[in-house]
Amino acid sequence: MAQFFKYFFAALLALFVFCLLLVFLVIGLAGAIASKDKVVLEPHSVLYLDLGKQIREQSRENPFAALTGEDEQENPGLYDVVQMLHYAKSDDLVDGIYLKCGSNSNGFATNEELRNALKDFRQSGKFVIAYGEVIPQKSYHVADVADKVYAHPKGGIDWKGFGIQYIFFKKALDKLEIQPQIFYAGKYKSATEPFREEQMTPANKLQSLVLLDDLYRHFIFGAAQARKLDSAKLRAMADNYAIRTAQDAVAGGLLDGVKYEDEVKEEIRRNTNSSSIDDIHFVSMSKYSEAVNYKGGKGTDRIALIYAQGDIVDGPGDENQIGGDRFRKYIRKARLDNKVKAIVIRINSGGGSAMASENMWREISLAKKDKPVVVSYGDVAASGGYYMACNADSIFALPTTITGSIGVFSIIPNLQGFFKDKLGVTFDGVETGPYANSPSIAEPLTDSERRFFQDGVDSIYQTFLTRVSDGRKMQVAMVDSIAQGRVWTGSRAITIGLVDRIGGLSDAMGAAAKLAKLKDYRVREYPEQISLIDKLTGAYKQTVGVQSLKKEMGEEAFQLYEDWQQVKTSVGKAQTKMPYRIIVK
Repeated sequence: MAQFFKYFFAALLALFVFCLLLVFLVIGLAGAIASKDKVVLEPHSVLYLDLGKQIREQSRENPFAALTGEDEQENPGLYDVVQMLHYAKSDDLVDGIYLKCGSNSNGFATNEELRNALKDFRQSGKFVIAYGEVIPQKSYHVADVADKVYAHPKGGIDWKGFGIQYIFFKKALDKLEIQPQIFYAGKYKSATEPFREEQMTPANKLQSLVLLDDLYRHFIFGAAQARKLDSAKLRAMADNYAIRTAQDAVAGGLLDGVKYEDEVKEEIRRNTNSSSIDDIHFVSMSKYSEAVNYKGGKGTDRIALIYAQGDIVDGPGDENQIGGDRFRKYIRKARLDNKVKAIVIRINSGGGSAMASENMWREISLAKKDKPVVVSYGDVAASGGYYMACNADSIFALPTTITGSIGVFSIIPNLQGFFKDKLGVTFDGVETGPYANSPSIAEPLTDSERRFFQDGVDSIYQTFLTRVSDGRKMQVAMVDSIAQGRVWTGSRAITIGLVDRIGGLSDAMGAAAKLAKLKDYRVREYPEQISLIDKLTGAYKQTVGVQSLKKEMGEEAFQLYEDWQQVKTSVGKAQTKMPYRIIVK
């Protein structure tokens, strides 16, 4: 009994200390927020946009910024940034934009939307100056529309073409005596290739090369048009690796000059008539969002804007995932809200759970009967990301959106040899029937079990084809010919009928308003911002852990880690997921 009370009071004390710390944290946060100065723009302000800070689909509030001073930890969401750039065109207090482009962790379509918004901003006559020490190609695609593009004298542009490289684990699995036991439908459905092949299959090489060529052609054409250069010359400079220094880039017409950052700021000082570079009124996008009412909108009518970003998972999921149960509720809520006259769903996902995708497809189909449903594709809207939305009234994509990947796979690993021969662990048990313990990672599947699982994957694939056929008004055979797990760029997807129009989220919002016959409306966003308490008790801990791991591993290694985590959670479950994470170098 004494031991019981000892542990009881120890646990009680720990709980008390935790609650006390939480109270102090909330008090400190509330005080910091209360004392936070209101952002007031000054004349001759310059908007500051750093491409090195990831731009997510939806804005997220950082409740700890007031305490840590990290108010610029994240840019606002993409749609908000685009709206702000449009607003700044006619904002008399804004003289121009300083685009920092030393790195870029955003996807191709995100960069395309930013690029289009900057082109639109320049029509105001205000300046856009871009600068990076070493400018990667993805950043250059955004920067090339600026009035001036500068790099560090000892830096330059990474100008050498696009490449994709994949990692394969088959030999490692063989050495560990792990049999992945893979089932898939679609000859291009190469999500499982790293586990069943030692190199890319001919089908995967074909689709990857076509995809990469589409992206590269768009990149080259954009640079040629913006810089008034010959596209063949631009390709030749990359093929010959002719741009090795910043001076090479100037000579090739890619840069307007080489400067240190203080020299770039001196040019901005002259453009704004500031007394010194320290007196330039730089305003981050997060600060600008606090200073101006850029969203506008009026009236009682609403358009629901649902952001769906991340892997598609069963259940509610977390804030970085598309939880099937949670997003069904968002769609249903928008459908049943009489003030909501149209629904726009912004998808940035390579897919995931086939069941969750089917359930969200069902909810979107129900919503479509009551009001217009328009879908906007971001960087990626493939496999399950395509499945859930294929029955919408209209689908928008950008030329560099990666979509398609209509296919299914499932993995059921057999770890019997690994446990027995490598670890000395064996398994035994009893069962009431031959399939009671099926599937089991402790033994190989029987021939009949393998047939059952392949039949299940094939059945889901046929359902997927039917959903696309009904939604896109195409024959099933035609869908099958462009499916088979193959990925497409948005520019090709429109020619084969997978999307309706080329355009960004703003275009999708305009189309939804037109379909609903709305002149004035407000936007209601989902997911809603999570509560402060939830952020304090859950999301903050998760975010700190994720950010620490990402910083330690590096961006590419962390992405592989995320992919592996997804594989672990999807074992034995049918997946409508894009074949791989495309990292273009």
